[in-house]
Amino acid sequence: MKKLLLPVWLILAIMAGISCGPAQKPALTHEQKMAHSSRSEKNGWILIHIEGTPGVMGYQHGYLLAGEIMDVRRTLEMLNMKTTGRNWDFYRNESYRLFWSKTPEEYQLEMTGIADGVNAKMGPGKIDVRDILAINSILEMSGYYVPFLEQQKDPHPAEHCSAFAATGSWTTDGKIVMAHNNWSEYVIGERWNAIVDMKPEKGFRIVMDALPGMIHSGDDFNINSSGLIVTETTISNFKGFDTLGMAEFARARKAIQYSSSIDEWVAAMEEKNNGGYANDWLIGDNKTGEIARLELGLKNQFLERSSDGYFTGANYPLHEKLIREETSFDPSSDAASPNFRRQRWEQLMRENKGRIDIEKAKTFMGDHSDLKRGEEKAGRYSLCGHLDEDDSGKNEISWDGAFYHAGAVQAKATNSELAGNLQLWAIMGHPCGKPFIAQSFLEAHPQYEFEKDYLRDMPGQEWILTEKPAP
Repeated sequence: MKKLLLPVWLILAIMAGISCGPAQKPALTHEQKMAHSSRSEKNGWILIHIEGTPGVMGYQHGYLLAGEIMDVRRTLEMLNMKTTGRNWDFYRNESYRLFWSKTPEEYQLEMTGIADGVNAKMGPGKIDVRDILAINSILEMSGYYVPFLEQQKDPHPAEHCSAFAATGSWTTDGKIVMAHNNWSEYVIGERWNAIVDMKPEKGFRIVMDALPGMIHSGDDFNINSSGLIVTETTISNFKGFDTLGMAEFARARKAIQYSSSIDEWVAAMEEKNNGGYANDWLIGDNKTGEIARLELGLKNQFLERSSDGYFTGANYPLHEKLIREETSFDPSSDAASPNFRRQRWEQLMRENKGRIDIEKAKTFMGDHSDLKRGEEKAGRYSLCGHLDEDDSGKNEISWDGAFYHAGAVQAKATNSELAGNLQLWAIMGHPCGKPFIAQSFLEAHPQYEFEKDYLRDMPGQEWILTEKPAP
């Protein structure tokens, strides 16, 4: 049988086709990745715009906020070692083990991009994706997973935030008004100063505040281009954690990126719920004027809705079944800050029915009424928390301590008209505008000297209105 001989040129062509396969797209240059992104600063806020594929959007985030992200990692390492006894390697490795494989691929790519962007700005090897994952999951890891590991019977996740949403006959125009202030340790809260305008390749455009390095808001003030407005306050004394669930930060980001209704948003948050960072969520739909409150525990979830009413939050759980089964919270306690702040919210709502607007919202965020003491006193019991000025509580390194340097560190407010343009009002520092001076505080309270290289001033600031994002 005669052998078939092929021309040399044909053999080479076939071999070339086999070895090369489909043509590979050339890697994007730094300039191409950074196209259409921007950074500006105003009144203590850093405002960034990022857009594109997950990896590109992450790279822009990391590059634009590189110095701040490195500083956040350093500060979280110090604080969590002091408050939980766990070093940064624990948070890096445990968050990776628990969450990475369950995190949607687009958010894996975005967090990898953030690390790449930081290293492009600061130098190779300065940070990696495990650091970025640990930053994103730190709230649920330190406040929920660590107590779960230690089998604590009475965990004390920090009391984060005061917030409200109102609509219908309660507001001046019958439409939604929503506002939120962030309660955090000052050493972290003074760094919670990014406002991110995010235009992802898929899903809706998002405007949110965030801690640098986070792909979600974290303290959770979000507006998306489908008309949803979302915020929350944490559930005090919550216990419970499901190691098989999806991280709260991934669910919260997915919910605001892909939901166009309250029902869609709730479904996204309840799917694979791990119990981490358990909150009372306030949701508004600008398309309908409806607001809702989702009390999202691990075992219990309760959804309330209204087209003519209000919902408030100040870290108090609401439903008896959840309180009994998933918290150690005492609704009758005369020492618990959430109980008195809840009463103050009820007062403010009743007194201002039909008159609630954006200016009222800003005033509420800076409110100093202390119903426990019956006076105007910025402290543990006011909606604008100043725990550093309050002698109540034990003198130890915790949120329960006397004169602990924590409280309201910034605030945001929006209404239907502004949210329709993806705009919000924001103030950095105490919402009342009162400054905090770190050196004076540390001299008066030397037990917190361990933070002297980290704690900064929070100068008195004024509210700013963010600009309407360009198309």
